Amino acid sequence: MNDGSAMLPWLVIRQDDNGNRYRVGRYATKTEAEQVADSLEDRGHKQLYWVERLGQKTP
Repeated sequence: MNDGSAMLPWLVIRQDDNGNRYRVGRYATKTEAEQVADSLEDRGHKQLYWVERLGQKTP
């Protein structure tokens, strides 16, 4: 598997006020992804951020 998905399986996803979802980034560990999501939420934006593992269903 050379596409990097095995090395960066954790995603940060953002959902805006209109329900549109975007991948913010991919990370090696869940902890790293959660730290990024938390830092983005701390900016005071209304968007929803969450962490999921590659291949996992979105909320």
